[in-house]
Amino acid sequence: MSAEKLAFEDFEPGRRFPLGPKPVTAEEIVEFAREFDPQPMHLDEAAGRASILGGLAASGWHTSAMLMRMMADSYILNALCEGAPGIDLMEWRKPVLSGDTLQGYSTVLEARPMRSRPGIGIAKFRHEVENQRGELVCLSENSVMIRMRPAPDINMSPEMTA
Repeated sequence: MSAEKLAFEDFEPGRRFPLGPKPVTAEEIVEFAREFDPQPMHLDEAAGRASILGGLAASGWHTSAMLMRMMADSYILNALCEGAPGIDLMEWRKPVLSGDTLQGYSTVLEARPMRSRPGIGIAKFRHEVENQRGELVCLSENSVMIRMRPAPDINMSPEMTA
């Protein structure tokens, strides 16, 4: 990564950022589920196989957290991000099972300066995450607030002020 962080101006509509790959282990599925979503299909392989999910499955919230980590690693930690006002869309299309490997893209859908906060813009993203079989497992859209580059400082030389 470059020393200069990505600014709002770098998030032009159509730009894509790769996500992943992110291997998903049984251990992390169970660890997340114990803490945040202790349903049987997220805690036990046999219960997962007996469910409609077909195996030990990550919670949808765990899938969302993995998406967030992939976004952070791809571009957020290298950008002048100021947070997000919320999530517009979050769909868990297919179960994420232990042994899956997730990857995908975040695509900038639109970008505009904020009227209420000069120097900050909003970029709206669409995130598509697939498993190793190319099946869409998660689809999400949200906006991110990103600081703009400062305007160039125009210093006049002494000769120009005389």
